Amino acid sequence: MKYKTLAFFLTAVLLSGCAQGGAQGQADTGTQQNAVQQETSVPVAEELGGTQSFEAQDMDGNTVSSDIFGESKITMVNVWATYCNPCLSEMPELGELAQEYDAGEFRLIGIISDVPENADEEIMGLAKDLIEQTGASYTHLPINQSLYDALLEDVTAVPTTFFFDENGSLLETVVGAREKSAWKEKIDELLENG
Repeated sequence: MKYKTLAFFLTAVLLSGCAQGGAQGQADTGTQQNAVQQETSVPVAEELGGTQSFEAQDMDGNTVSSDIFGESKITMVNVWATYCNPCLSEMPELGELAQEYDAGEFRLIGIISDVPENADEEIMGLAKDLIEQTGASYTHLPINQSLYDALLEDVTAVPTTFFFDENGSLLETVVGAREKSAWKEKIDELLENG
């Protein structure tokens, strides 16, 4: 029951902010390159007010924990929702990016903010269909309390994207969708500076 409450809360909060391009709700130039960007370099727990560690099940039922950050120099965590057109629009290019880098250098994880981990088959089926249709063949995690506490407590819009280093420290937060070239530039910059 607590997951239904969590999903309802997240859906209500995130419905108010499906960000595309610039500030929430604005279609200033219609491009995805004008995302609001906030740079930080502090541990996740300090920045987001949650616990740094998490454990969740991916779409295939495999356990994924915060230890995954240690497997790559840079991990990109993209928080999306099934109702969010800017989220879905950028997912094909995110899928391409996930395939273009060595896993030891860069990893991409999606968190589905409006699908609880214990959702029924219909809701899970919708999420799986969207992942397949967009070609976003990287790890996706339905939301649970552990993920919410560790990463999503202060998320107010989707898509929101976090970049973490191999120690699990938050390097940067980006609110809004971007085009592949802008994401690639950011990833390369973080890899070079890391």
